[in-house]
Amino acid sequence: MKNTTFRQLRVFNEVARQLSFARAAEALHLTPPAVTMQIKELEERVGMPLFERSGRQVSLTTAGEYILVHARKILASLKDAEDVAARLKRAEVGVLTVGMVGTAKYFLMGLLGEFIGKHRGVELKLAIGNRDQLVGMLQNSEVDIAVMGRPPKELDTRAEPFAAHPHVFVSAPRHPLGQQGDLEVEDLRPHDFIVRELGSGTRAAMEKFFVDARVEPRLQMQLNSNETIKQAVMAGLGLGFLSLHTIGLELEHGLIQVLDVRGAPVVRAWNIVHTRAKLLSPAAEAFRYFMLEHAEGHLAAKFGPLLKLPQTSPAAP
Repeated sequence: MKNTTFRQLRVFNEVARQLSFARAAEALHLTPPAVTMQIKELEERVGMPLFERSGRQVSLTTAGEYILVHARKILASLKDAEDVAARLKRAEVGVLTVGMVGTAKYFLMGLLGEFIGKHRGVELKLAIGNRDQLVGMLQNSEVDIAVMGRPPKELDTRAEPFAAHPHVFVSAPRHPLGQQGDLEVEDLRPHDFIVRELGSGTRAAMEKFFVDARVEPRLQMQLNSNETIKQAVMAGLGLGFLSLHTIGLELEHGLIQVLDVRGAPVVRAWNIVHTRAKLLSPAAEAFRYFMLEHAEGHLAAKFGPLLKLPQTSPAAP
């Protein structure tokens, strides 16, 4: 494998991540034939197939799984070397890969636009997934820094809270529960819930709330998108538990209502996270400082008027 190129390893890593030649080509801004050619050349150098192909289905072979571990180590080391070089130049330039949970997109895009406006030399890349997926990205050095709620305990990370993250119970407009004040958790028991998928931080926060209250909710439907859950709730298919930061537009237009449940909002914290083993590039360090200095004010101005939160500190991560 001595003639293997970094380009081939990058293409291989992306195909392994996407399990799709077409999606990998799109992510790398290449044509599918170019991706196929790079993988074919790498397989020739390895001397074994790295992927099994069955129609459009792609999976790693045993050899591919082993090579992927080493490829990611090599790419992570190369990225660290590039970051060190940039740090030595004392220049806030280069590629910055930010990972985020899907819920963060409702406010983070505006902050990213402001950050890039101040740091024109930074090339921004984004990776979005649920909490479990983001933990995997941090572990595999696929992102420089991540914005998430509950930071991972399974990794040695530095997690810094930058803003409160309230979660609320919601229903369709004019739902009978919305006409009542000071609801007890027990009042929710007879009603169907539409929930996020397992692995989602929102789902974990909801489950902890009900476990602490010793109430088992009726889980009617599981969906893997905040947008789909909002549409289902607005259509009257069930109650929901969502981050306040995902429903600003719907609250402003009266399309959804927040239920006055005792113990809610459930206020956790947004965190900026990176692995301790990773030396942050100047661009990543600048983004970290930017979030710690500006994100809380941005969220307060945008979402604060929508809901009067209790005067409590964010829950411990």
